[in-house]
Amino acid sequence: MSEQREQPERRERLTVLIGDDEPLIREVLSEVLAAEPDLDVVATASDADEAIQLAVRHTPVVAILDVRMPGGGAWAAHEIRRLSPRTRVMAFSAYGDSGAVDEMRRVGVQEYLLKGLPNTDIVAAVRRVAAV
Repeated sequence: MSEQREQPERRERLTVLIGDDEPLIREVLSEVLAAEPDLDVVATASDADEAIQLAVRHTPVVAILDVRMPGGGAWAAHEIRRLSPRTRVMAFSAYGDSGAVDEMRRVGVQEYLLKGLPNTDIVAAVRRVAAV
């Protein structure tokens, strides 16, 4: 009689791309997300073109984009939604003006977060966006 081992429940990891022109923001956000057992940062980008290329290459579940990155966060969000339609996009910005929020919503961003939020709020938002 063979013994069957119980397999631990395996949760699928949520893949994330981070696009921000500030190296420190990319690094810290990567560390925060990678510390979570269900999140995996697959790529980081410093501008819109790089974010789009990496989204197409990696098809992450979630792309986090700085609104005012070189090349434009709204343009990057629009192109990622077009070229990698399964990727959900969230904005991460130091600016919360209604014009920026409206523009990002128009191009398909599911969530708009202000930089400076507690890490737990950022992680929760990534999971929320992934679940959409």
